[in-house]
Amino acid sequence: MSLKDQIKSDVKDAMRAKEVVKRDTLRNIQASIKQIEVDERRDVTDADVEAILVKYLKQREDAKVQFGDAGREDLVDKENAEIAIVKVYLPEPMDDAELEATLKEVIASVGAESMKDMGKVMGGAKAAIGSRADGGRINMMVKKLLS
Repeated sequence: MSLKDQIKSDVKDAMRAKEVVKRDTLRNIQASIKQIEVDERRDVTDADVEAILVKYLKQREDAKVQFGDAGREDLVDKENAEIAIVKVYLPEPMDDAELEATLKEVIASVGAESMKDMGKVMGGAKAAIGSRADGGRINMMVKKLLS
């Protein structure tokens, strides 16, 4: 079952179970998926859905920080609930050792020797790692390995 179909099925299950937060969160994600399908006139792949989920997760985390700074603990709790729901659909994040090993393989495959080759490494790394690591984490590790 594709990720898109899984989300669609889980929306129905959340509606039956009257889980309002889960239903609303998954409907927001479905709206983002539909937006891409309509705008680009194509079916989305699991990789596209993962990218949507990562973007949505980042938005929720940013909102959580802002609500926390404003002292709105009720909204922080809501964002935490949404974050937990979205994380279920994403692959397990890489730990530092696994990330470093993967990046060393990418660096070797593109023949990078210095910081000048960072663009090549980042392109290959994003393809190899996908949504299993944040771009900022990848960037910091690549800088450490190339310097």
